[in-house]
Amino acid sequence: MKDVLETILHRRAIRRFDTARQIDEDALQKILQTGLYAPSAGGRQGPLFVVCQDAEVNARLGRIKRANSHPRMAAGGNYVSKDQPSIADDPTLTNAFYDAPTVITLFGPKNFLFAAEDCACAAENMMLAADALGIGSCYIGQGWPAFADPYGQKILRQWGIPAGYYAVMQLLLGYPRPGDRHPEPKPRREGRVLRF
Repeated sequence: MKDVLETILHRRAIRRFDTARQIDEDALQKILQTGLYAPSAGGRQGPLFVVCQDAEVNARLGRIKRANSHPRMAAGGNYVSKDQPSIADDPTLTNAFYDAPTVITLFGPKNFLFAAEDCACAAENMMLAADALGIGSCYIGQGWPAFADPYGQKILRQWGIPAGYYAVMQLLLGYPRPGDRHPEPKPRREGRVLRF
């Protein structure tokens, strides 16, 4: 595995996946373990991780999420990514999960002030682990629109999600599409670190 500092500087959002290849189970277990060891407010360990590798379920939930998400489309040179367009950039993309072979939905307790932050910390740990293992990842915020219709509600019941939890976000995992170059980092904006 790469050095942690190198991994942090290397990691990028991947939105184009090798759809013919599922991630290795050993790698998935390592990624999940890093999420389980993420910091959480008060050490509560509140987030639930639901791993879905069913292509049909992921595709349908991804389409539902896309239909219920209305991001501002790219205009005037303002975009999320030129290398790998997002649903905010390209209205022709119909699956908010970009056909990723593994989708992890992170659920947080509704009545806890720091549920979203706890899920974000877990997702960051998992994204760094994925990058170190040669697996692409993409954090997709606002997880609940994927479940905003009867099919989504049925899936929540099938998964046994407690009523006191909500979908905070999804983490997409998969091997990058063969032949794609790794996205280049955007230049770092000046003036973001203030010292006194």
